[in-house]
Amino acid sequence: MNFNDQDNAICVQDDTIGGRMSLARDALDVSAQSAARIIGVETSTWFNWENDRDAPRANRLAMIAGVLSVSLSWLLTGRGQGPR
Repeated sequence: MNFNDQDNAICVQDDTIGGRMSLARDALDVSAQSAARIIGVETSTWFNWENDRDAPRANRLAMIAGVLSVSLSWLLTGRGQGPR
């Protein structure tokens, strides 16, 4: 893998809602179990979202953004306030 391929691989990770959820959760050092509990879903549901096997419903998106300390815009599109 050359340097440019590595840059592209990093971008792919946060190219989906699930990827951005995982990235933000890791940045906060919060477990998936804790995040799922706060949102009120099963851990398996959270992992399905992070792995893009399923997508959170609209009523959960703002909650997820709040728990992960990111803007809803960033969670949905990758633009806006992301993880710190």
